[in-house]
Amino acid sequence: MKITKEFDSIVIGAGHAGCEAALALARTGNKTLLLTISLDAIAFLACNPSIGGTAKGQLVSEVDALGGEMGIISDRTAIQIRMLNRGKGPAVQSLRAQADKNAYHTEMKKVLEQEKNLFVRQGEAVKIEIQDDKKLVTTSVGLVYSAKSLVFATGVYLKSEIIIGSCREAVGPNGFKNSSKLSDSLKELGIKLLRFKTGTPVRIHARSVDYSKMELQEGDEDVFSFSYMTSEKIENKSVCYLTYTTSTTHEIIRENLDKAPAISGEIKGIGPRYCPSIETKIVRFADKERHQLFLEPEALNTEELYLQGFSTSMPAEIQNDMVHSVIGLEKAEIMRDAYAIEYDCIEPTQLKPTLELKQIDGLFFAGQINGTSGYEEAAAQGIIAGINASLYNQGKEQLVLKRSDGYIGVLIDDIVTKGTNEPYRMMTSRAEYRLLLRQDNADMRLTEIGRRVGLVSDERFERFEQKKQKLQEIEEKLSEKVKVDDRLIDLFNKNNEPVPRENMKYRDLLKRTNIDIFKINDVYHLYDEADKKYMELVNIKIKYEGYLKQQQEDIEKMLRNENVAIPEDFDYMSVKGLREEAKEKLAKIRPLNLGQASRISGVSPADVSVLSILVKRK
Repeated sequence: MKITKEFDSIVIGAGHAGCEAALALARTGNKTLLLTISLDAIAFLACNPSIGGTAKGQLVSEVDALGGEMGIISDRTAIQIRMLNRGKGPAVQSLRAQADKNAYHTEMKKVLEQEKNLFVRQGEAVKIEIQDDKKLVTTSVGLVYSAKSLVFATGVYLKSEIIIGSCREAVGPNGFKNSSKLSDSLKELGIKLLRFKTGTPVRIHARSVDYSKMELQEGDEDVFSFSYMTSEKIENKSVCYLTYTTSTTHEIIRENLDKAPAISGEIKGIGPRYCPSIETKIVRFADKERHQLFLEPEALNTEELYLQGFSTSMPAEIQNDMVHSVIGLEKAEIMRDAYAIEYDCIEPTQLKPTLELKQIDGLFFAGQINGTSGYEEAAAQGIIAGINASLYNQGKEQLVLKRSDGYIGVLIDDIVTKGTNEPYRMMTSRAEYRLLLRQDNADMRLTEIGRRVGLVSDERFERFEQKKQKLQEIEEKLSEKVKVDDRLIDLFNKNNEPVPRENMKYRDLLKRTNIDIFKINDVYHLYDEADKKYMELVNIKIKYEGYLKQQQEDIEKMLRNENVAIPEDFDYMSVKGLREEAKEKLAKIRPLNLGQASRISGVSPADVSVLSILVKRK
């Protein structure tokens, strides 16, 4: 077999996972090929034209803190930005931005094209072969590429089919060409596949909407960016609108459930529980009189509006009736039909926590091919797969992020340890240490790790060091004592707090429920306006000191098991004290340590105790 060209690494797929993986590899010195089925689909926002959201905003900032690109491009192309859950505690607050989908694709493509060591090539991968320590990728036109490591980031394109009513078409998202042969090649390598389903709502022409019947949703003016490299404030250039389904909407859907592929059984793939179709919502929540829908702009240079919450696979003519029954959309012009899409993905328990395939060294998987949903989840896996493929090439120990390190660690641990029977979506409730894993401190948690693996640039690390210095200075000022004088008395009275009887430190004032660092600064002028974005970090650290200390203690307990490694070749089947179910599950997952073993479904605390004794003896 004639090799067309040799590389250090190959990445198949240029969605959000593939882009981050390819950039991570190239930026750490690997000659990398990024092979994509279409150059026009690079970093394409196939569904919602937004980045971030609940728990997803944390993922974006974590990717950024490690040296990734999603946060930078999101900031650059944002047309509206909001902080979700502002009325709740800092543990669940997440940034969300409407992105200009056309600009996002263009900007990411430009970054890839300009990256040293990265070669972007349009072509369909049809066959994967393993030859000694080399991975061979054959394209549909007969070109053969070779590399030491290979990252699969094929998204939802494997044998994908778009479904609208009874109509099926073998294409990828937005009608892009699908990958029809690569699934068979994975099967030949002994990789188990699953069949999942997702979908996207209709697009509406802006001129056909009656906005007077809807609620205006504006962006926030005082929030910070996703990326720690973004200095300028993000401008809100567009607005969104909130509307609702009606009883007529529900009636139309109920009368046509036999024509709904998601309900009738026509669609065999398993769909996302937390982002169901509108018809699934009507069936599942039959008592609800209405459901929220959001009209969101696709881009600044188009009149297309995305109808969030209205995903469906109903026939086109019924979609038309459904849309016209929504408040404010009585005369709506549909520009693109909603559709469901079925696709192949892998069973993720076949992967190590490094995202490397257990049975084949140097073969990594990232993104929706691992059974996850969402751009952010994909990017998070992509950067880890890219980092670890680079470390593999160097013969170095690969990176495993713990659940206490970040949402990325939670995401990967969940899918490789527990697997998933539906498209996996990240949520704050999945993170047990979410008060520590906030969006605002992602760099404090991960940038030094990114620096160690060679991905964080000098400029980024210098900014990080400056931030640490600034935070220290702010804390030092708060350690000074403040007198009980008229200013302090007035501050406490205005905020319904009992006045202290003796002098105390500024930081102790923050322990009062109604006093925060900004109110203190309004009175005592301790900090400049430039310090504002750092003040909130310090405010949270001091106000939640007790809770943070408790979570840190919980982490230390957890790490006792995480630090007890299990040999890769450990023979679980020969252990007499383990239950048969535990033996089978442990042998399948092959956990790296006792901590991971304890999180496997079907492994009891008693099983972990038995395992602990045996492992510690070795």
